[in-house]
Amino acid sequence: MKNDDYLILGNSTAAVAAIEAIRAVDCATPITLVSRESWHTYSRPLISYLLAGELDEQRMYYRAPDFYRAHKVTPHLGVTATRIDPENRVVMTDRDQALPFARLLIATGGKAIRPPLEGTDAQGVFTFISWDDIRAIDAWIAACAAGGAPPRAVIVGAGLIGLKALEAFRARDLETVVVEREDRVLPLSLDKQGSALVEQAIENAGAEILCGTCVNRILKDDAGRVTGVAIETGRTIPCELVILATGVAPDTTLVQGTSIKTDRGILIDRRCMTSVDGLYAAGDVAQGMDSLSGASRPLPLFPNAFRQGRVAGTNMAGGQAALGGCFPMNAVEVFGLPVISMGLSTASGDGFTVLDRKNPTAPSYRRVVLRDNRVVGAVFIGDIERAGILTGLMRGRVDVSGIAETLLTDDFGLLSLPADYRKHVVQGEGIEV
Repeated sequence: MKNDDYLILGNSTAAVAAIEAIRAVDCATPITLVSRESWHTYSRPLISYLLAGELDEQRMYYRAPDFYRAHKVTPHLGVTATRIDPENRVVMTDRDQALPFARLLIATGGKAIRPPLEGTDAQGVFTFISWDDIRAIDAWIAACAAGGAPPRAVIVGAGLIGLKALEAFRARDLETVVVEREDRVLPLSLDKQGSALVEQAIENAGAEILCGTCVNRILKDDAGRVTGVAIETGRTIPCELVILATGVAPDTTLVQGTSIKTDRGILIDRRCMTSVDGLYAAGDVAQGMDSLSGASRPLPLFPNAFRQGRVAGTNMAGGQAALGGCFPMNAVEVFGLPVISMGLSTASGDGFTVLDRKNPTAPSYRRVVLRDNRVVGAVFIGDIERAGILTGLMRGRVDVSGIAETLLTDDFGLLSLPADYRKHVVQGEGIEV
């Protein structure tokens, strides 16, 4: 490498978006990529489907096999960056490499949060955020089955990660119990009414959900293998497999002790630049502005990672790009039930107006949260057809005071929106709305 090259740490959504954005501006300057994982770039949201046997490994890949060559990228896969020296513009790796750079993107993602429980070191305890995790879990299931019976599983946490792990386990007919310390599933995304619909779908799929209780410790035998979990109610749940699905935090290890400023994640501005000129961050490792809450926070979501990577790559190559409104948004299907949450989806109380509607004859629920006559949060479960319109209203900070009463009606659509706003979202020659 030369010291005028691009260096990217990471190999997932943000990294890919940055590479493509760089090449849209600069077709010649070399790009070097370093990733601790040995895989060609793949789609992390698909790992549960791989474990479930619903797709094969070839469908995991996020870009074509020739992606690196076509974009003139030199990949160093299975290599871990160990230290960044921002002042001297060099990154050290576990292969004793010193990689100089002119412009750096840190897109190293997040790390699984491991709760401080006794027994997390037992054989049969796993996290669930990477392809390597899935391979290890698959091998453990096979080993248990070869010993006489498939493992019984306990999942600690009923957020998005925990529920996708649950789907994979039920697809493989594993007896599974989910333990969640909060009073409902998906507690960061759904209110009690919305969670109840998801819990019903889970129970219909044959799994047990225990909300409002905690795992006290993980039990193991003399050989160090998992035998069960003890929960605070006094119950012991026998199992041979435990998934720690208690969240993901930005992995800022690499920048600790440097001049790159951090909070919960690496702090970035609207151009995705860090506190050091020419050094950028994007994806789950980054912390930027939540346009709805006004707070600086990590937003570990696939669309935001791509958006940040594209902005970072454009600016690294000398272009001009800035982040628009970013806010939490999740779309997931739980045992066939589609669930979308966005923004301040669980907000209530002073300053907020909450509109909700539950279908009494079908698993369908909608919730819209307003503040100052603007949509700042929404939940769609079952019938998600109009979720995209609400997303646009949130991004555009549209005053809905004249249409608030129609937001949850069955005939709400584009024609319900203010005329001035429709002209911005509906484009094309000959279109008049």
